[in-house]
Amino acid sequence: MSSIAGIPVQQLRGVGPKLAATLAEYGVHRVEDLLFHLPLRYQDRTRITPIGAAPEGADVVVEGEIRVADVVFGRRRSLVARIQDGSGTLTLRFFHFSAAQKNNLLPGSRIRCFGQVRRGSSGLEMFHPEYRQVEEGETIAAEALTPIYPTTAGIGQNQWRNICGQAVALLQRQPPLDLLPADERYPYDLPGAIQYLHNPPPDAPQTLLREGEHPAQLRLALEELVAHNLSMLQLRQQQQLSPAPALPPHPPSLQAFLSSLPFHPTGAQQRVIAEISADLAQPRPMLRLVQGDVGSGKTLVAAAAALQAIANGYQVAIMAPTEILAEQHLRTFGDWFAALDIEPAWLSGRIKGNKRKASLELIGSGQARLVVGTHALFQQDVSFARLGLVIVDEQHRFGVHQRLTLTEKTGEGVRPHQLVMTATPIPRTLSMVAYADLDCSIIDELPPGRQPVETVLIDGSRRGDVIERVAHACGQGRQAYWVCTLIEESEALQASAAEETALMLREALPQLGVGLIHGRMKPTDKDAVMSAFKAGELALLVATTVIEVGVDVPNASLMIIENPERLGLAQLHQLRGRVGRGTAASHCVLLYKSPLSANGSQRLQAMRASTDGFYIAERDLELRGPGEVLGTRQTGLMEFRVARLPEHNQLLEQVQELAVRLSKERPELMEPLIQRWTGSARRFAEV
Repeated sequence: MSSIAGIPVQQLRGVGPKLAATLAEYGVHRVEDLLFHLPLRYQDRTRITPIGAAPEGADVVVEGEIRVADVVFGRRRSLVARIQDGSGTLTLRFFHFSAAQKNNLLPGSRIRCFGQVRRGSSGLEMFHPEYRQVEEGETIAAEALTPIYPTTAGIGQNQWRNICGQAVALLQRQPPLDLLPADERYPYDLPGAIQYLHNPPPDAPQTLLREGEHPAQLRLALEELVAHNLSMLQLRQQQQLSPAPALPPHPPSLQAFLSSLPFHPTGAQQRVIAEISADLAQPRPMLRLVQGDVGSGKTLVAAAAALQAIANGYQVAIMAPTEILAEQHLRTFGDWFAALDIEPAWLSGRIKGNKRKASLELIGSGQARLVVGTHALFQQDVSFARLGLVIVDEQHRFGVHQRLTLTEKTGEGVRPHQLVMTATPIPRTLSMVAYADLDCSIIDELPPGRQPVETVLIDGSRRGDVIERVAHACGQGRQAYWVCTLIEESEALQASAAEETALMLREALPQLGVGLIHGRMKPTDKDAVMSAFKAGELALLVATTVIEVGVDVPNASLMIIENPERLGLAQLHQLRGRVGRGTAASHCVLLYKSPLSANGSQRLQAMRASTDGFYIAERDLELRGPGEVLGTRQTGLMEFRVARLPEHNQLLEQVQELAVRLSKERPELMEPLIQRWTGSARRFAEV
């Protein structure tokens, strides 16, 4: 029995060169690709609903006699027909119509319509329904739910149904290869699952299908997640094909560094430092993700790793997503390493001309042993003499490809070790999928003396009370943040909102020094404001979300976040983490705008309920989904066809087991499986 895998789509009826080209742009090249192009949802056209029982907002089939049909001239010219079936009356409204269409809608004739029922000025209505005339006694012909496929410009639903229907018809004669181990128990075999999802019977449990919990969906979700996991394992294997410099521990350097600090590392920091040290000593590239909640001390862990590489004669690159965070790393590492005679070099997009040339020469010659910068580090003209370790902070802000591009700056045949850090805790289940190419270390202990931040929710109408609270806190010698958010992503609008807020607060609190910082300011002006705030010269800092990461002012104990309902939980948690860094009791005020949506209310309640970043991350995943949590647009991850997270979390343990088993026992199946689910859009391997 031959396989369907190799049949091009051009062999199907109705697929000419033009449609084939459009399908190819969409990632569909073979008939098998169509089998895995699954419906987003389904319409029930298998039963006729009485007009009087048609629920508002539902897509239904109704049948009735046309009582009247005429062109109506109101604000917009429209063709209006009213039908009755004995249980009620329904108005059909067409804004785009032809004379032939008007002439076909004859009073006294019976028509069958499909569309969404809505409440209008004249009662129940359908706008632009699909319809056809029916004979008396004619029965409904649909024997399955009607699939609605994901589509792109140039391909209509009827075309998808036609070509996918042809692909499904070939299933029995030429089934796709079942690439999962045959000795496992699955709720459906592969052909059965595909057949069911393209043509579910009229009595199919639509609630299960809608939620992605039908056994047929679970069977395909399992295979898709295995394919994804294998692609990440493949990436890891590719990364580790090249040798890395073995960087053994250097206890004198580490001891000298730690003894110079005014604090002792926590037990969790010491554990993670040891894990990284063991990785660096190996002749293969370290691929490690360090997760830690806000304020857990990831920077210290990174410093210990950097010292181990530098002590072995290699360079270290530290990459951060924003200039504010990169500059903080520059200052922190500069202060910590001054006694060890290690001066960090600096590279960012704003460095031009001779300064940039000088930095590039220091990096290229190897004189710069530690290089701190933004995305400018992976630009083409940057080359390192002996790059041994790459440290990427706030990984979720960078794409996989960006991270890997930086690792190619070492020279022939050698890759640097990679240390990836994030202060946005990632739920374990999500990291099993998104970062399967990385080993994971968790700093699950905060430094002693840190105070938990109390979070309160206050309606925006009580702004005056909040301003008084700011005045009281600053009057006691503390400092505060006031964060302005806008739903628009325009920096100009955000800057304008922050400027207006700063003006209002300066008028309301003339006794306080009020600073302003936003993304449209010149870097030198931002630096000046941040320096003044850190020095205590400013009591209140009005800012946009540019301060989300990297700002550390221990004396700041109060944060006001306006319109918090517009932000994700992870971002709110990051912002809240700017306070509570000293020993004083700290507070975060979420100044929301009424009325809150149900989702907005759930998110803010989660913020009030916990300061645990991992709990917050789990709730964020439940409420927003993985694409938003990880930043899909930047990472290219989580674009699944069937699999859904967190709904399919229960599959992930089995996914990992199957992926490892396949890679060991049936490595020849890895590539076909990855190809089946990722196709031409290989997101990881091609760097």
